[in-house]
Amino acid sequence: MKDGTLCIALALALGLTAGQTLADDLAERARSLFEAVPQSPPVIDGNDITEEKVALGKMLFFEPRLSSSHLISCNTCHNVGMGGHDYLQTSIGHGWQKGPRNSPTVFNAVFNAAQFWDGRAADLAEQAKGPVQAGVEMNSTPERVVATLNSMPDYVERFREVFPGQSDSVTFDNMATAIEAFEATLITPGASFDRYLQGDEDALDDSEKKGLALFIDKGCAACHGGTNLGGQGYYPFGLVKKPGADILPVGDKGRFEVTRTASDEYVFRAAPLRNIALTAPYFHSGGVWSLEAAVAVMGTSQLGTELSEEDVSFIVAFLKTLTGEVPDIQYPLLPPSTDTTPKPESMEPQS
Repeated sequence: MKDGTLCIALALALGLTAGQTLADDLAERARSLFEAVPQSPPVIDGNDITEEKVALGKMLFFEPRLSSSHLISCNTCHNVGMGGHDYLQTSIGHGWQKGPRNSPTVFNAVFNAAQFWDGRAADLAEQAKGPVQAGVEMNSTPERVVATLNSMPDYVERFREVFPGQSDSVTFDNMATAIEAFEATLITPGASFDRYLQGDEDALDDSEKKGLALFIDKGCAACHGGTNLGGQGYYPFGLVKKPGADILPVGDKGRFEVTRTASDEYVFRAAPLRNIALTAPYFHSGGVWSLEAAVAVMGTSQLGTELSEEDVSFIVAFLKTLTGEVPDIQYPLLPPSTDTTPKPESMEPQS
């Protein structure tokens, strides 16, 4: 008697149905690969998450005067009202320049092993510094940011309270640390899939469970596991078959730009799949707007298989169960500029 038949026979002897056995097996497999989003933010090494620090970080996240134009904030590209991203193929920055990559969602980003598509930032604090200084994004400098914050007494007092004992608390590093603290709170627990992982077998319907089984059996979970169903490892895009240049632009070699290692050409961090139904368009290029099309592309490019329309629909049904409870964020009241606040720079391209 084969193991599967023996398992079912044993289940029947115990008064269980074969369906229950298979359901229990799927749940156990899922719990071995994935983790539910917790109700509270995780501990961040070296950054105590206090109420005051989160409040300051929230103000800075929405603060457009961190950009030289006074128009662009972190929330511009990571809009907490639209799934934590900007719903554009690639973001628009200073001087109406078009960025090279799709903006990842800020929701649950704290669970990623590293930040950006190529993993060039080790954590959220390091990530926060990048766009502020990038000419194609906020086009500012650490010196300008510090001068801007120091020009507003409310910010100076808040930095003193959040970072006590420092002779000069208004620093570029402290700005990034505060933003990290706020972003760490942008988690989305309570998804149907989380309830399933926590023991509620009825949290997923039959179609969603079929999608979960396919997601595991087809190999998707090999790259998209853990709490965020991704965001942990780096993989070649086009492992089996490279997609077209509209999805995989030839000029963007991914992690190679960070490591300068030939084997890292066209290698990218596995996209986190939490709230994936809210974050179209997909891939680093933003080249695909349909979740069904994105799943099909991954089948051919990464798994080397042509997924049937039925299989795609089941997998998409499962992916939609990853949408959690989005935090309700109120726009903060920001302090007024003063006579010493650096004036905004023109967004017009320089001739």
